Amino acid sequence: MGHQSQEPFHRRRVAVLFGGDSDEAEISRLSGAAVMKGLADAGHFAWPIDPAEVDLRGVDWSQFDVAFLALHGEFGEDGQVQQILDRVGIPYTGSNATASRLAFSKRAAKEQFTILGIPTPLGIVMRAGEGKTPVLELIDQVGLPIIVKPDAQGSSLGVSVVRQPAEIEAALNLAFRYGDTAIVEQAIIGTEWTVGLLDDLVLPAIEIRTRHPFFDYEAKYLDDDTEYVFTYSVPLETVRHLETVARQACAALGTRGLVRVDLRLDAAGQPWVLEVNTIPGFTSHSLVPKAAARIGIDFPRMCHLAIESCLSTRASLHPPHWMSSGRPVVRPTYL
Repeated sequence: MGHQSQEPFHRRRVAVLFGGDSDEAEISRLSGAAVMKGLADAGHFAWPIDPAEVDLRGVDWSQFDVAFLALHGEFGEDGQVQQILDRVGIPYTGSNATASRLAFSKRAAKEQFTILGIPTPLGIVMRAGEGKTPVLELIDQVGLPIIVKPDAQGSSLGVSVVRQPAEIEAALNLAFRYGDTAIVEQAIIGTEWTVGLLDDLVLPAIEIRTRHPFFDYEAKYLDDDTEYVFTYSVPLETVRHLETVARQACAALGTRGLVRVDLRLDAAGQPWVLEVNTIPGFTSHSLVPKAAARIGIDFPRMCHLAIESCLSTRASLHPPHWMSSGRPVVRPTYL
């Protein structure tokens, strides 16, 4: 896409949306503060807007050229704020409402991955009050450990690793604190990876090494011992395959702009897509800025590229091919 080229600079008036009242509001405020500084350092005018304090329907959007979305969690990543901004006609960074809604629901995303042949761990959907029987049946099929997580939540909130059947009930109860639907899936034994994208530019893959059982909230935001590695312990062709699968996952959901794909790599070198994050973090611990910096895109430049991408592609957006194919969306018992 030529992101490194020196295109003519236009100073933009940017509304930075962050904060909110979701479970990820604290992280969103950190991301928003970083974006505010990054945009200013890039030469843009940036104004903060917190939807928890400001009614977006009452904002005079004509004073802005573009909105930068740093809203994590519900309302920000699930398509709601995107629908509001679509109605008022303001361009915004990141994916459209449909892609955001798909990606935020792990169930819906896994259905699309399954339909399109993108590798994702075998799993089931659980509703509150169903009991443990479906989980025990899944364990009979895939063994232990398994992963239990809320259907719609980020930052690894509500996620558990279940190593013994006695832990199932507590894990489900934790997941159901964040909604009435949970995903229970096979745990992929291997290494943790993430791949960032800016539209069709694939950023360098990052191998994540943590002392925690998985890349949980503490490992993401609080633990300075978590390692983010670009000197890979696997062959380069394996990394390239992992990056290709990440790109395919984004294409399956129709995402755009800055996106992060979380994956596991098993012992055979097979990547498995866990989820796609349509509004990745912008904190000091965040992964997409680290990957961008690896290829010479510093934080202010990354913020600049995000808004320019949004403005340049807005008129040419099309839904992903499967949305207009006429093909029915099936809902398998096992994803």
